[in-house]
Amino acid sequence: MADLSAKDIERATFVFEIYDFVGDGTIDAVNLGDCLRALNQNPTLAIIEKLGGTKKKNEKKLKLDEFLPIYSQVKKDKDQGTFEDFLEALKLYDKEENGTMMSAELSNMFLALGEKLTDAETEELLKDCMEPEDDDGFTPYEPFLKKLMA
Repeated sequence: MADLSAKDIERATFVFEIYDFVGDGTIDAVNLGDCLRALNQNPTLAIIEKLGGTKKKNEKKLKLDEFLPIYSQVKKDKDQGTFEDFLEALKLYDKEENGTMMSAELSNMFLALGEKLTDAETEELLKDCMEPEDDDGFTPYEPFLKKLMA
């Protein structure tokens, strides 16, 4: 936790207090991932579970002094991927090397790869972030990725 700056601790405390719905100085471990994402981190569900997050409400409570080391550990983790990493991955689907990919392939990635999203989650994500597709079903992927990561 020594690697957290005073500003990091201030921001983490603020987020923690927002998720302390009862006002007793604790957060429900089911909200651990939401807290970390509110702090601009991107942990996977597996990492959240490994760090003490739960899938059910009221199974476990975390105090601020337990949360800060978790935040510190996630903040140090470099395996979250950067914009450039994701851009390179999407370029694999750019058959014509013109900055576009099939919208259907983009949708399929969210439904089938990694931590799979539901149909409804995928539909909402694409609606919010994807540019209109052209007549052939292609969409530019760089603006999509920028909106997704914002």
